[in-house]
Amino acid sequence: MATRDSMENLLQQCEDTIRYAQDQFKESSLQENYNNDDYTKALQELEETYLNITKMAQSANSQQRDQLHRMRLQLQQFQNTMILEEH
Repeated sequence: MATRDSMENLLQQCEDTIRYAQDQFKESSLQENYNNDDYTKALQELEETYLNITKMAQSANSQQRDQLHRMRLQLQQFQNTMILEEH
């Protein structure tokens, strides 16, 4: 079972990653192509965090897996938005 601290840390990482990606997405829409490096970094962080969730889910109990699944969906949704929207 995943420890409470590790779950809290991962969920905080997820929230921070989503917030950073949202900031880069907004910035990108204002600056068009001038923000490519940060935009790409935000996408990479979303993917890395997604993989961390997948790893944590392997040792999580059912309640934790449900929480991780919901967070994974949020990450995927924003990742898809960033990929599909032109910046």
